[in-house]
Amino acid sequence: MDGSSHLEAKLLYRRLDTVLGALDLSRPGKKVVVSFLEEAFRTLREDLRLRAAVLYAEGREGFAFVKAVGDLRSPARDSLDPGAPPVSLVLQHGVYIFPDPGAEGTPARAGILPRGPAAALAVGSRGDRHLIFLLVGEGWVREELDFALNTVRAALGSRLMEERVRGSFREAAEIQQSLLLDELPEFPGYELAARSVPAEEVGGDFFDFIPFDGEMLGLAIGDASGHGLPAALLVRDLVTGLRMGIERELKVAPVLTKLNRVIHRSRLSSRFVSVFYGELEAAGNLIYVNAGHQPPLLFSRGRVWELSIGGTVIGPLPEVKFNRGVVRMDPGDVLVAMTDGIFDRRSKGGEFFGEAQLHRVVEEANGRPASDLLDRIFTAAFAFGDGRPWEDDATAVIIRRVATPAG
Repeated sequence: MDGSSHLEAKLLYRRLDTVLGALDLSRPGKKVVVSFLEEAFRTLREDLRLRAAVLYAEGREGFAFVKAVGDLRSPARDSLDPGAPPVSLVLQHGVYIFPDPGAEGTPARAGILPRGPAAALAVGSRGDRHLIFLLVGEGWVREELDFALNTVRAALGSRLMEERVRGSFREAAEIQQSLLLDELPEFPGYELAARSVPAEEVGGDFFDFIPFDGEMLGLAIGDASGHGLPAALLVRDLVTGLRMGIERELKVAPVLTKLNRVIHRSRLSSRFVSVFYGELEAAGNLIYVNAGHQPPLLFSRGRVWELSIGGTVIGPLPEVKFNRGVVRMDPGDVLVAMTDGIFDRRSKGGEFFGEAQLHRVVEEANGRPASDLLDRIFTAAFAFGDGRPWEDDATAVIIRRVATPAG
């Protein structure tokens, strides 16, 4: 997916989190999937040009019909043979877009869907799998549908796994705690401040600093899908991969590309995450890659720069490429990187905290230490939400250049 897509990766990421957050995981798995199907179809049908969807659940004798939504026009089959061509293709690939609407081995010829462009996905583990077949209409875009279905499959699979491990919050909290830095490193000429507040016992946000020497500092901030053990496992994998890969190769774009392959293949994580990683030189040059994360903002001499160059979120697609961006921090400049928990904090009237509020806080704290600005941001965002508990994990990283290095 590129910048011209009308269904941006981050927008899909947010919409799915909203749908998933409303699921009642105390219900049986089949009811959770039905609820997800209904809400996801309603939420995404216009963007993805969906016409209808049919859900099947695995049983002893194959896959049994469970639910149909949308304009199906004719009854769906009551059961499906796992060895039938369209079924085996979906089980083999996980996500499959059928190239020829009327060819042998397609959902139309198998009596699953009416004739027309179709796609399908499989979620769950053997013995407890679900198949969702989709009929799409005019104007659909293959790249968007492929991305969306891979993301849906990962997200729903994560929620079903979370249902099975719901009692493991203590383990998740220990994993998350082990990744946090006890103290931030020192980097001459710069002030560093960072904080992460989970909305629940365990969150999916993270930040990290990787000191190389006195001449360069690595910094990262990210937002993993969901909460609990799956998100903690994903954060563990990503932070460990970044620390090991960056130290070995010192090339962030290839490292993120390789990490994406690992996360995409994983069955033990929520499998998609936005991350911003940058390497700050003592002289002020910042080389970075933004993998679908809320763009950090560089406040520099009355101007504000968005650090958005990079690529899509990590996990949904098997192969992605990332571009590098470069900016410069001069003395007095401030870099503010945050997660959606702060930007999307809502007031009682439903307004977002957003960039306007952040700009005001940064301007009012002009010249103040990074730690003071960090406190002001969290205080302002919390008050903006009328003191209600955080709806989402809230994380911020502040870097302020205070001097030109001697030498």
